[in-house]
Amino acid sequence: MTKRIKNEEKSENPKDSAMDEPNLKGDWLNFYFLILLYTFQGTTSGLSYAFPIILQNTKFVTYNDQAILSFVLWPFSFKLLWAPVVDALHLQWIGRRKSWYIPIQLLIGALFLFFADNIDDWLPESGKPNLNMIVCVLFLINFLAATQDIVVDSWALSLLKKNNVSYSSTCNSTGIAFGLYIGSVCPVLLSSEYFCNKYLRFTPDVGGILSIKSFLLFWGIVFLFVTVLIIFKKERNSELEEDDQIKIDIIQSYKLLWDIFKIKHMKLLLMAILTSMIGLCTSESVTNLKLIDAGVSKDDIMIITTAMFILKMCLPIFVTKYTTGPKPISLYLKLMPARLIWSIFFALLIYYTPNVIQSNEVPMYYYLVMGLVFAVNRILAQIMVTCMVAFFSRISDIRFGGMYMTLLNTVRSIGWVIPNTSFLKMVDTLTFSSCSNDVTNSCSTPDLKNICRINDGKCDTIVDGYYVEVVICLIIGFVWYAVYKRHLKFFESKDRSHWLLDYNRPGNV
Repeated sequence: MTKRIKNEEKSENPKDSAMDEPNLKGDWLNFYFLILLYTFQGTTSGLSYAFPIILQNTKFVTYNDQAILSFVLWPFSFKLLWAPVVDALHLQWIGRRKSWYIPIQLLIGALFLFFADNIDDWLPESGKPNLNMIVCVLFLINFLAATQDIVVDSWALSLLKKNNVSYSSTCNSTGIAFGLYIGSVCPVLLSSEYFCNKYLRFTPDVGGILSIKSFLLFWGIVFLFVTVLIIFKKERNSELEEDDQIKIDIIQSYKLLWDIFKIKHMKLLLMAILTSMIGLCTSESVTNLKLIDAGVSKDDIMIITTAMFILKMCLPIFVTKYTTGPKPISLYLKLMPARLIWSIFFALLIYYTPNVIQSNEVPMYYYLVMGLVFAVNRILAQIMVTCMVAFFSRISDIRFGGMYMTLLNTVRSIGWVIPNTSFLKMVDTLTFSSCSNDVTNSCSTPDLKNICRINDGKCDTIVDGYYVEVVICLIIGFVWYAVYKRHLKFFESKDRSHWLLDYNRPGNV
């Protein structure tokens, strides 16, 4: 009898069905431990979101430079290539997941220390930053973090009890949000002289209370210290069944990955996931940069971002009963149209910002409006992310969690980072300007802009590429919604056994 038939028989037993109800009693320590793992993972990624804000504020980078910087997140989109290796190779005496997690986190800690030692040279107070070295180090950190993501996602499926696996989406959302806050907001605000003098000091002083160098140094040490403590964490949950413990080699792992692709309806599901973020890319990736260009300081942006991270950390806890319910994708689909339409409010906010901000004085009502626009978007986004991850956790085969979860999350990541990079590069391409005293000067390059300024002119924008992209994304987003709504609801209605691999022994691969 196959594993799938066994699972179907179990699901028909009323006693087993009652035991399948989520209940964290006896699982709270694992729940918090999983949040800690995702927090460290989010902290590494957070740096990749902090540096675009830091660099944009220097006025020495273009949107093309920002597009180059966005490549540092690409390892998360290609981790599927080495996920089978991570899933197949391990040292039994250390543990299947800790064999990878421990050395990876040690390397990340070492890279943080290396970054701290060189950041002052690569990011001078004045002058163009060394973008190449910053991109290289961040790319390597994210490569390790992406591998760590494979490990943590698969560990989550066995760390929690089987009836609590859906809570892994809550751990993911809360931990990643907290880590992103630490890695992105803290180095920007705590290194800002303006922010520290206004909010954190009784008497003004020069510089922030924490430099970017000291931030990197501190977290490099924390990563190394906590990694030592994780060595003593017991890896496997004792309630896992013996038949879940299947040993396979690397070749079999890649064959299994292909078998996941061949599951009925899987290709269509992956296509829906891959294209789900295109309609949201402009509002999510370009808005903060455009607000800085419009006159909002990076400190004010990060203060608003801080409030949004508090929402991201707390919200999953309050919506858990909805996202761990039987229909998380239905909730996702209900919120998609509202989130698409909300990009119009971002466009209106950016359009009126230069008129509101005069002589560097920002009225209080503007902050309230900006906070409301960001808050509604963040609430919608966070619930949707939690719903999607809950669905991934539900359909993933626990026996091959590393590959299964990595496949789904990688496709979702590709659907974010590639359009993100593309739309960042397209902002300059779709923007048309001219010099106020020379109509033949299109101000399309930094050199042409400098020539215009030297001749006492200024570059006037005729068509802003940001607004063009907002319209393009809205059209793509609603087309996606019309095409995939019915399919996604159908996928959600399928029993979990439909998504399991019919596999008992390595010889069956």
